[in-house]
Amino acid sequence: MGEEGTPKYHRANPETMSDEAKQKDRDFRKKLNRDAREVVSDSIHKRVKLIVHRPDYSVESEQEYLSLSKVVMPVVREIARKTLPLLEHETTSEFARNQFYGSKFHADSVAYQDFRYFAKKRPPTESPSLVVGLRIDESASMAAFGRLEAAKRAVIAVYEFCQICHIPIFIYGDTADASKLEQMSIYAYTDFDRTDANDRFRLMGIRARSNNRDGMALRIMADRLAGSPVQTKLLISISDGQPKAMDDYTGNYAIKDMQQTIAEYERKGITFLAAAIGQDKDVINQIYGNEKFLDITNLTELPAKLVKIIARYL
Repeated sequence: MGEEGTPKYHRANPETMSDEAKQKDRDFRKKLNRDAREVVSDSIHKRVKLIVHRPDYSVESEQEYLSLSKVVMPVVREIARKTLPLLEHETTSEFARNQFYGSKFHADSVAYQDFRYFAKKRPPTESPSLVVGLRIDESASMAAFGRLEAAKRAVIAVYEFCQICHIPIFIYGDTADASKLEQMSIYAYTDFDRTDANDRFRLMGIRARSNNRDGMALRIMADRLAGSPVQTKLLISISDGQPKAMDDYTGNYAIKDMQQTIAEYERKGITFLAAAIGQDKDVINQIYGNEKFLDITNLTELPAKLVKIIARYL
């Protein structure tokens, strides 16, 4: 038994990854590290020692997920039920060429003599109109006032909603100053380039850890989104405080870095939203601006609010 008499589970015969799967996972983690370091190489964070982790999960993670998801899943399913019919009738402006039939005739295709002379609009299943990035602040202050559990519930809600609606999503957590050799830590819980049904259990690895270097995390995630061919790119940050990391990443210096990062990637088509769940809401509002700021005073409202916001972008 664990704390307060709660059961602790032990799997007698845990499933083991094949050597090939383990190698693929290592290669993917190396790629994430390489890409992230390249993104910040021309920024003020270029000398910060960065490590991108690909967290594992345990039986305890599965049990925690099942416990937390019971509360949020009825709400998620209801919002998804209302959203899915809209997606079925959605059409995109992009045309798929080389079709046997369609709404647009392409004379230049006649030369190929393969009868694929037409183009038709792609349905949403072929070309999703939205991709979502969810950033979780894993600073030490997230341990206070139930913020960590609220963040986990929100992450579960967003992840499961995106799964139901077939929306590509990646969810990263971050913290700073774990050690002198690891000044910035990124935790890649889910990623649209390497999907896994067990990613939902990895999400339970979200923790309250150390400091937060927000601008660096936003830059890495926004750059991932900027490379996506999808039309609408939404980056949501869940945070309870203003940026603060060693040696001097704080105050106006850190705020200016975040604002410059947001402005740079907005020009590349990224839409930013900040869900503020802590005492520094005024500072977060100052950084992001009123139109990109969500004041989550009641933490129980966080999961449903985020899911409804994402649904509006579809």
